[in-house]
Amino acid sequence: MNFSQTLKSKPRFNFLQILSLSMGFLGIQFGYALQNANASRILQTFGADIEQLSWFWLAAPITGMIIQPIIGHYSDHTWTKLGRRRPFFLAGAIMAAIALILMPNAGVFASVLPAMFIGAGFLMIMDASFNVAMEPFRALVADMLPADQSTLGFSIQTFLIGIGAVIGSWLPYVLGNWMGISKIARNGGIPDNVVFSFYIGAAVMIITILWTVISTKEYSPEELARFNVGKEPVEEQKSKFSDIFKDIVAMPKTMKQLGLVQFFSWIALFGMWVFTTPAVAQHVYGLAVTDTKSALYQDAGNWVGIIFGVYNGIAMIYALLLPAIAHKIGRKLTHSISLLAGAAGLLSIYFITNPTSLIFSMIGVGMAWGSILSMPYAILAPALPLRKMGIYMGIFNIFITVPQIINGLFGGMIVKRLFDSQAIFALILSGCFLIIAAICVLGVEDKLAIKTQP
Repeated sequence: MNFSQTLKSKPRFNFLQILSLSMGFLGIQFGYALQNANASRILQTFGADIEQLSWFWLAAPITGMIIQPIIGHYSDHTWTKLGRRRPFFLAGAIMAAIALILMPNAGVFASVLPAMFIGAGFLMIMDASFNVAMEPFRALVADMLPADQSTLGFSIQTFLIGIGAVIGSWLPYVLGNWMGISKIARNGGIPDNVVFSFYIGAAVMIITILWTVISTKEYSPEELARFNVGKEPVEEQKSKFSDIFKDIVAMPKTMKQLGLVQFFSWIALFGMWVFTTPAVAQHVYGLAVTDTKSALYQDAGNWVGIIFGVYNGIAMIYALLLPAIAHKIGRKLTHSISLLAGAAGLLSIYFITNPTSLIFSMIGVGMAWGSILSMPYAILAPALPLRKMGIYMGIFNIFITVPQIINGLFGGMIVKRLFDSQAIFALILSGCFLIIAAICVLGVEDKLAIKTQP
């Protein structure tokens, strides 16, 4: 291999280097797990009706839809002493940590506004901050790794996401049941085990983000230009906000096809996150729709944290197997089978009356989650121009946020008015959406698979 060829090839990373590259994602998902497992019951404790839950959760996808393309665009055209991706996820981590501390304490601000609205506001700030931190991490993996390591890179990222999610999901249960911290809400507030879990989540987020910031050195614009021969150097690109809309119009074919898969995948996930706690409380624990402040409802909420930790744990292990499975049967078929497993897991909840049996349902959900977090990005990355990696990863997030917004607008009304407030049917609907996603992925064009065919 001659010198010019060497310049065009990205260096390969070893396992520990890839691990450090995405370590901050562990902290981000720790915070996400606390939000996903506890936000609904926090808002219901503060007075939110089941129909209103999905409306408050709209804060997450709306902020993501707006913020991620903007962050992606400007991180493509930013260069500082810390690089171009690291400043964004460092700032996002700090803001998210503050929101994690404040959200369970929303009742303190009740003299200004109803605690329910204060909590929803902190939920919006928290998710906006997660999005500021998260999008550059996706782009960083694509920036740093050669194409043939992209599946491994996103799988390791999913592995770290799983570790953070398991600990974050289980922490309230562990603090309340094993460490003696109160799990009973006092004076209509949030139980101490939940409050302290959010504090710990804030600390973990800051520590893991700093790990990546300190241990990872980004490629300079000149180095990226060598890896992207035939394109303009990064520093010579003229950055215009209007370019975002041009890039949306010009998105690659593979990205458009994956967009349909993402739509049905994430409309399903949103329904699961919003309605699992009330669904389990009603359908498995036998509680009334209005019984949201009892000790048994808090037990149901804590158990949802446990089973959410289970599916994240399964995703963590499954993510390490995905590269080998994808190598044998292809990335599209791997993702399709994984989504079908998730559908089976969600649909099975309807037939369960014993809370412990929910663990088995989460095996399939974990397989789907592990694949959703890695396979679409591994399929997408080879189809994107290197110098536009950040903006296209941000635009790709629109296919995640739009279905969540649609579900947020209408999901609560559907559950209350069509399903008589029986949240279990929201989970059945989510299972059906995953089946549609599994069918759609089979029609996606995988650039790397085409390139490597004999």
